[in-house]
Amino acid sequence: MSAGALAPDWAPAYTAVPRSAVLPDLIWPFDMETGRSAPVSRTEDPDRWQEFADADVPIVTQWDDGRNTGREPGEVPTSSASMPSVVFRMLQDLDLHRGHSALEIGTATLWNSLLMAHRAGPGRVTTMEVDKGLAEAARATAERFGDSVRVVHGDGFQGYPEGAPYDRIMATCGLRSIPFAWVEQCRPGGLIVAPWGTDYSHGDAIVRLVVAPDGKSASGMFTGPAEFMKLRAQRLVPMPHSAYVTGSVADGDESSTNITEAEFAGGRFSPERFAIGIRVPQCRHVVAEKSDGARAVWFYSLSDLSWACVQFRDGDTARVWQSGPRRLWDSVENAFRWWLGQGAPDHTRFGLTVTVTGERAWLDDPADSWDL
Repeated sequence: MSAGALAPDWAPAYTAVPRSAVLPDLIWPFDMETGRSAPVSRTEDPDRWQEFADADVPIVTQWDDGRNTGREPGEVPTSSASMPSVVFRMLQDLDLHRGHSALEIGTATLWNSLLMAHRAGPGRVTTMEVDKGLAEAARATAERFGDSVRVVHGDGFQGYPEGAPYDRIMATCGLRSIPFAWVEQCRPGGLIVAPWGTDYSHGDAIVRLVVAPDGKSASGMFTGPAEFMKLRAQRLVPMPHSAYVTGSVADGDESSTNITEAEFAGGRFSPERFAIGIRVPQCRHVVAEKSDGARAVWFYSLSDLSWACVQFRDGDTARVWQSGPRRLWDSVENAFRWWLGQGAPDHTRFGLTVTVTGERAWLDDPADSWDL
């Protein structure tokens, strides 16, 4: 586990509930560098299986919503056991104590719920799982651990009002909007911890929201980047490229930009991607492979069929094409320059406020916010 991720007060829970106790016999450890997974069987190679179970790596435990039942990876990973370092950083954010009632959205292997129950006490944690097969497996695991966790099969997007109010609510799946139902089901002063992100990329950041004394809003800062499988009710189903670009890219309005690929591209968890996403809502970007010194980056509107493309070429000024009522590249470039002008802030300077009418993002001060 990464240094500093496991605080001393969570060490007893980690010892009592090792991740290996809840993992299936066949797992697919995920390589963050290559983006690939390979099967590892406890029956065939118990030492290697145990090595991965104890390692600080994410482990895929289901593919294609359970339709893929073979040994080899499927098309899309749909459930996993998160990196222990991420799990415990989120638990630190949750500030869970003995006697707190807690709701978790996204049961998966039940590991996170069992860790929470070890801290809060038996019968204090309810977890929701939308996948029936995973929920049934989690109930069997809960029975092995003395039924300290209540497992509910259902869509956690609307929470679980039967157990409300909760002192703490945690999501272990990526969100593109925080349901106000969670705010309503959390006590004033209670905490909501969840991975939240935008349509711009797959990346998320952990937000820590405090419910207002009147219960009519929740607001708080982001604590750092992460990436989670998305809540099934909020999965993005993008339209095909051909729906946007019906002819040639040259049919779009052409211009140029002096922003370079090195400046703009960033990495998997780059704060500029996060910043652009919250300044340019309902926009998806796709980075193409580099070929012959050139790389294309595409932008697609999710509210209409507007699109843009910037082509970076080594040693040359980047060319831009865009089409549709939304001038996507203009908006993206403005957002990028705004981010630079604010001192290139990382995720932890941003915050989020959730009300019944929607969400507002902000930088440093919630009084200076904008709609999402």
